[in-house]
Amino acid sequence: MKRLIIASTSTLHGGSYLEYLLPTLSRHFSQCSEILFIPYARPGGISHDDYTTTVQSAFAKIDKTVKGLHEFENPVEAIQKAEGIFTGGGNTFLLVTQLYANNVMEVLAQTVQNGTPYLGSSAGSNITGQTMQTTNDMPIIYPPSFTTLGLIPFNLNPHYLDADLQSKHMGETRETRIKEFHAFNTTPVLGLREGSWLEVTGEKIILKGTLTARLFQQNQTPEELEPETDLAFLGK
Repeated sequence: MKRLIIASTSTLHGGSYLEYLLPTLSRHFSQCSEILFIPYARPGGISHDDYTTTVQSAFAKIDKTVKGLHEFENPVEAIQKAEGIFTGGGNTFLLVTQLYANNVMEVLAQTVQNGTPYLGSSAGSNITGQTMQTTNDMPIIYPPSFTTLGLIPFNLNPHYLDADLQSKHMGETRETRIKEFHAFNTTPVLGLREGSWLEVTGEKIILKGTLTARLFQQNQTPEELEPETDLAFLGK
């Protein structure tokens, strides 16, 4: 049975890394003593070692140890044997490129499908969808495919921002960009606001946090979904 926490962000304003999620993660990873961390997204170009150190400090607060996937000679075997898995945020193009380059995209999907608890934040959440095509990230590298893990029946737009009607910014809003995506694609897209996350248990996909999420479907008016909504209907 699938067990995932899919978070919009790792850090809320004024908080430390993963702080707001730690009570949830303590329950989510209750049967795990060690977490396998996938550092490939490298926010700001941080090294894999430095990124892993940041994650180790956060998980130490709930008595979990962490090892980076880059530390293993055989990344496929490391994923298959992992007690729990966390993929951090950063650049989704880089993350997806590295998952394919290390031949772990398929095994990661299979491992999580089989019940290994998974946490994703930002880019690590993007990859749980059908494709990475609704990321906010710059295309700094060209992945061999936009297809990702397909663990949920829709795509995500983490860090979703509503249009600021007082702003003088003339660039595209998030909603405009998602509409552009739907000019060519039918996959639903969930705009996940900061501080919100999805809890996936089997086929249930429950919106958590205090905020609504904005659901976009091709040729339909966007809809606000309340916390505790089950998004499993998008797969039917």
